[in-house]
Amino acid sequence: RSPHHTASGVALIGGGTLPKPGELSLAHKGVLFLDELPEFPRSILEYLRQPLEEGVITVSRAAGTWTFPAACMLIAAMNPCPCGFYLDEQKPCTCSPSAVLRYQQRLSGPLLDRIDLFCSVPRVSYETLTTRIKPESSSSIRSRVEAARIVQSRRFGAAKTNARMSATECKRYCGVDQATDELLQAAVDSLQLSARSYYRVLRLARTIADLEESEKIQHEHVAESLQYRSQQ
Repeated sequence: RSPHHTASGVALIGGGTLPKPGELSLAHKGVLFLDELPEFPRSILEYLRQPLEEGVITVSRAAGTWTFPAACMLIAAMNPCPCGFYLDEQKPCTCSPSAVLRYQQRLSGPLLDRIDLFCSVPRVSYETLTTRIKPESSSSIRSRVEAARIVQSRRFGAAKTNARMSATECKRYCGVDQATDELLQAAVDSLQLSARSYYRVLRLARTIADLEESEKIQHEHVAESLQYRSQQ
């Protein structure tokens, strides 16, 4: 599902006089893609916090309470600033520092805290656009993902993924050695990670290890996971 940024809160979350599911529930077990994320009203984006955490959305009305499923994968895209060239190596940004800050502050910390990976996409060079080198095929990537999903289904004994691990399950399945634990401690202190972000780092590291068919989480898996917490 890919709603436009002008969609109302009811359209995105669900509701109405006789509540009906919104885009969040229609994307259940699928993907909800929000393009131009900061262009959505902040009040509407804040509605996403509880469903992203719990996988359900509850709508209360005088006539009763309705609960809709909302366990979707959220993928969002945004420009780094209003003009789109903040930190670009070739074209200078025309925005003032205050304008960049206001634009980025449209997304609250608690909402960003609920996102697993942040990935910057730099300008694509002409050489990359015209290269004849074939990238890894989708079918090859799919096979690796399916293999990792099989590992996870065996681990949990149900249709559950690492992303849905509880804190207790993280402690059970995401053990690390002393050197890696020291890396995590330094990262929590330097990046000022919240408890929620800490467990997201561990869940992602567990997934990276599964993709590499590694029984244990290695130092490099945690290091790679930590790189995805950067929002620059």
